Amino acid sequence: MVKIVWTDASINDLKEIFEYISEDSVRYAGLTVNKIYLGAQVIAVNPYTGRTVPVFNKPLIREILIGSYRIIYRIKNDIQVDILRVYHTARL
Repeated sequence: MVKIVWTDASINDLKEIFEYISEDSVRYAGLTVNKIYLGAQVIAVNPYTGRTVPVFNKPLIREILIGSYRIIYRIKNDIQVDILRVYHTARL
């Protein structure tokens, strides 16, 4: 099992997701951010579970989909994975 490190940028992404959704529903915003956070835990068990991000085409930069969100991460080494960004799939 590897350690998951959320970068400042990815934490900011989660905050922005929360703020955007909370304009309509604070409860749903919390549920969504929690779903993204918990969904990312699958990376700790198998860092290679996600697909390579086509735009980068580097085997250590990968992504998984959690609902409508892309979690982009980098396999730093055998013991750590860095969550780089979290995007809604509608964003380019």
